[in-house]
Amino acid sequence: MALLCLVAEEPMHAYRMQQLIKERHKDDVVNVAQRNSVYQTIERLLRDGLIAVRGTSREENRPERTVYELTGTGRETLKQWMRTMLSTPAREFPEFPAALAFLPGLEPGEALAALRERLNSLEARLSTLDGELAEGRTFLPRVFLVETEYQRAVVEAELGYVRALVDDLRAGEVTWDFRF
Repeated sequence: MALLCLVAEEPMHAYRMQQLIKERHKDDVVNVAQRNSVYQTIERLLRDGLIAVRGTSREENRPERTVYELTGTGRETLKQWMRTMLSTPAREFPEFPAALAFLPGLEPGEALAALRERLNSLEARLSTLDGELAEGRTFLPRVFLVETEYQRAVVEAELGYVRALVDDLRAGEVTWDFRF
C-alpha cells in the first residue's frame, strides 16, 4: 500500500520510495528497515500488474535506476485496500498483550521491573511523537499527520494502562505465587 501510494503521487524509483518513507516518518507504520523488502515488494507489485516500469535513468556516477508508475489496476486495488483497511478492524496479534496473558511466567518483581522499563520507553516515544507533531504542524496539512496522531493516542492509552498496572502490582492488588 505504501509503495502504491508513493507511485500514485508521481513515478519514482525504489531508492526514492524508501527515502520518502523515512523522510515522512512513515517507517513508524511501514517496515522498510531492509532495503531489500522494498525491492521484493516492487517485484510482487510488478508481477501482479499493479505497477509498471516507466523507464530507466542514470544520473552522473550513480547506478541505473528503474522508475515505476501506477497502473489502472494498481489505482483500483489501492483504493479497495484503503477502504478495507479503514473500515474493517484487523485481527492483529501484538506481543505486549501476549506477554500480559502469560505474566506469571516471571516473578512479580521481575514483571514490575520490566513494566517500569516499558513505562520509560513509552514516555520517550510519546515525547518523540509530540515533537514530530509540533514540527509537522508548522508545514504540513493535518491529513499528513493523522497516523502520528493515532500513534500518539495509542501510546498515551498504553502508558495510562501500564502506569495503572504498575501501581496495582506495587500495591499488591495484582499478584501471584506460582510460575509457569
